[in-house]
Amino acid sequence: MADNRRWWALVVIALAQLMVVLDMTIVNIALPSAQADLHMSDGNRQWVITAYTLAFGGLLLLGGRVADLAGRRNTFMTGLIGFAAASAFGGAAANEGMLFGARALQGVFAALLAPSALSLLTTTFTDPKDRGKAFGVFGAIVGAGAAIGLLAGGFLTQYLDWRWCLYVNVPIALLAFAGAWTLLDGGGRHPDAHLDVPGALLGSAGMLSLVYGFSEAESRGWGDGLVLALLAAGVVLLAAFGLRQTRARVPLLPMTVVKDRQRVGAFLTTLLVTIGMFGVFLFLTYYMQRVLGYSPVRTGVAYLPITVGMVIGSTQIAARLLNRVPPRALIVPGLLLAAGALLLIAQVGVEPAYTSHVLPGTLMLGLGMGTAMMTSVSLATGGVAPRDAGAASATFNTAQQVGGSIGTALLNTIAASVTARYATAHAGPGVDRRRLAAESAVHGFNVATWWAMGALLLAALVAGVVIDAHRVPAIGTAGTPAPRPVDTPA
Repeated sequence: MADNRRWWALVVIALAQLMVVLDMTIVNIALPSAQADLHMSDGNRQWVITAYTLAFGGLLLLGGRVADLAGRRNTFMTGLIGFAAASAFGGAAANEGMLFGARALQGVFAALLAPSALSLLTTTFTDPKDRGKAFGVFGAIVGAGAAIGLLAGGFLTQYLDWRWCLYVNVPIALLAFAGAWTLLDGGGRHPDAHLDVPGALLGSAGMLSLVYGFSEAESRGWGDGLVLALLAAGVVLLAAFGLRQTRARVPLLPMTVVKDRQRVGAFLTTLLVTIGMFGVFLFLTYYMQRVLGYSPVRTGVAYLPITVGMVIGSTQIAARLLNRVPPRALIVPGLLLAAGALLLIAQVGVEPAYTSHVLPGTLMLGLGMGTAMMTSVSLATGGVAPRDAGAASATFNTAQQVGGSIGTALLNTIAASVTARYATAHAGPGVDRRRLAAESAVHGFNVATWWAMGALLLAALVAGVVIDAHRVPAIGTAGTPAPRPVDTPA
């Protein structure tokens, strides 16, 4: 592909990825309004987010194989059109069931779109220098897209309606479709590609069982028989999925992808990071709107420091140092900085604390996450044969979405349970009920944020122990990344 055409192709791919990432968070700002409009309970509200991330994560590996079978460009364009249609359906939702269904349908088409986008990127930019720049842009989009979604959600909710947080995807998808039709090459089709339907069913059912089990724990309790049965079934089904992948003729998850130590480290790190991060966005949104009384627009603006930090971390730190230092020298400090940010955010109370806690915390969070995640995505997709680029890309995205699904359900359950216990313990005659409700909610958010910080610290530990490559490998290189020499400082 000609040089100029390659960079314009990057614009198209980045635009599509922005839409996918943006849709993970744009509904966060709109969620309080949608919850009131459609009469959702506090226990059910998380399904607006989880229905999307669960369908997305559960079908990503299958989506990667569809891209190999039908061609990455065709799959990419199909995903765009389907995503636009599902978004229009969600915007017109008349009840919570329609909204949950539309969000799940968005996740299905995002599962086609995301792996084909990332594999198109990795096979288009193979030169190490250009690849570093391209992944810097891509990392900034992945990181900043979440915060941009929060800002856009604020403006759309306040000045139009929460439904426009879904309708807005339609013109974006159509614009990206036109660009893909004009600029993107067809992408390789592999004659031996095969859809492992039993594997897809086992993996999706396992993840659904786990997430549903976490969500039911909020109302039933952790010791309830159904909750324990769902969690146990999830573990068994995922174990069966792993066994199936070792025996399938053309597995959804090739063993060559997961046998590499560096990629496994990147996948596990990403999984743990997103377990912690998705819930924090949800809690901060409710904290700013319900406790501090911020409008949707002001809430979106309050998230801008995350965007700034993400852009700086991915384009000015990670992209510049990616080919100069070991990957874990970027990932571990980035995650420790992000964990420190959550430590600061977890100290907020019912009194306004944006300037003292939320502002510096979100800036630190963006800077740390931008540096760590851009490095992780490069490590996860580097050094893989072109025929497995779709599977590697899909596995990275799966780690993100599964982590987000589990994290949202788990942290929402923890926050709701702690909030209820705090309110019961402090209730009594003469107590200001409104202030008690605010104090209870903030206490629940803070406890859940401590758990999120623990997930980030565990991710930093995994990255420091498992990832030992000297440099991030280029796409299509033979073998695995060279291990870091003993005398090279990490």
